Amino acid sequence: MNLYHRRLCRSPRWAGYVAGEMLPAVLDGVSLGRRVLELGPGYGASTRALLDHVPELVALENDPALAEYLRRELGPSLKVVMGDATAAPFKDASFSAVVCFTMLHHLSDSASQERLFAEVARVLEPGGIFVARDSSGGWRFRLIHLGDVCTPIDPRRLRDQLGRAGLNAVEIIAVPGSVQFKAHRPLLAGMVNNPVEPVSRMEAATSLARVVSCE
Repeated sequence: MNLYHRRLCRSPRWAGYVAGEMLPAVLDGVSLGRRVLELGPGYGASTRALLDHVPELVALENDPALAEYLRRELGPSLKVVMGDATAAPFKDASFSAVVCFTMLHHLSDSASQERLFAEVARVLEPGGIFVARDSSGGWRFRLIHLGDVCTPIDPRRLRDQLGRAGLNAVEIIAVPGSVQFKAHRPLLAGMVNNPVEPVSRMEAATSLARVVSCE
């Protein structure tokens, strides 16, 4: 990430937005279960908030400096694992839920995003849930990410990407500049069925526009 992007993502303003608005909206009505994996937590804005709501939280972070930062800041209440989310170092069916907030666009291309989705399906228990929120692009997003790896999520392709990875999409909500979604690992192998189409909810745009975000 460029210097401005790093400063923004570790700012109190961003942390307050994530804890006070983003997570409550994305996790509304969601039961994450007993053991949760967060992919790419970065500076831990979402991680801090999640720790208050789940019995066990594991963070998978690919950046050594950020992994050490999380260990130092959040202490023994969080297990931090160094590793690549496209080749996760966990056994099959290890987690009741996987969550991912504003990191998918940091992957180099859509193929890498699909490899991540496949790893999510692998490490989830049957019936487990994947919950994510990320950017679908826009001029502000591009400006914040000058010089960064930047691959926005395409809501129109997301359902098929999740299905190819072995996940059933149960909700895809697209608002200007962002997309959030929920998907399950089927209880039985081969039971992927993704009839859901992206839902546009323009009424959420006002809330999203109030914050210059890391998305």
